Amino acid sequence: MHIEPGVVTGAKLLLSYGTAAGAGLMGLKMTADSIRDSSAVSLIARSVLTTGLVFTFFEILPHFPVGVSEVHFILASTLFLLFGAAPTAIGLVAGLFIQSFFLAPFDLPQFGMNMTTLLVPLFAMQMLAKNIIAPNTAYVDLKYTQALALSTAYQGGVVAWVAFWAFYGQGFGAENLAAVTGFGAAYMLVILIEPLADLAVLAGAKSLRDMTRFGLFTPRLHSAE
Repeated sequence: MHIEPGVVTGAKLLLSYGTAAGAGLMGLKMTADSIRDSSAVSLIARSVLTTGLVFTFFEILPHFPVGVSEVHFILASTLFLLFGAAPTAIGLVAGLFIQSFFLAPFDLPQFGMNMTTLLVPLFAMQMLAKNIIAPNTAYVDLKYTQALALSTAYQGGVVAWVAFWAFYGQGFGAENLAAVTGFGAAYMLVILIEPLADLAVLAGAKSLRDMTRFGLFTPRLHSAE
């Protein structure tokens, strides 16, 4: 989902700084809530894990340019279900920054856009999870339809933000419209894979209850609220 260089330029980049700052403030609130609900040590441990996984997803898993951006298997819903919202947010931003700073410095001007594109759908997915997952349901007991809904919400949010940046930066010309449409169609194919990955990982996580006790996963993974 990396916005390609040149899609948004000049003074228009200022908007991305504002949206990234807003997303960052929301992430800080989630971080404070996570520390209150578990502990700072647990948050740090989970954030290190998510950062490493996000960087791995970006660099190792298949990714290819389509239209105005790139298609990645971010597996954000998987990270959310395993580690919680705040560690996932931290991991997404930290993994993105490490990749951009060390491996793709040409992406740094787009960092605010990419950060916004990753985080805001995560916040929406968290809100959706509260509405579709009963309070007495541990995440390891999710159904396929619930995993599909979470993945669709996140991936749909990513596509919506990429489309916004593309139209904001380049307008609604036929070429740009075709590029955005092509990216959206390709990216939504991720929805065919991610829910299955969620359920496979959750099935394996059922045997890792001790790790939850050690603070390496979100308490909700095995414990119903």
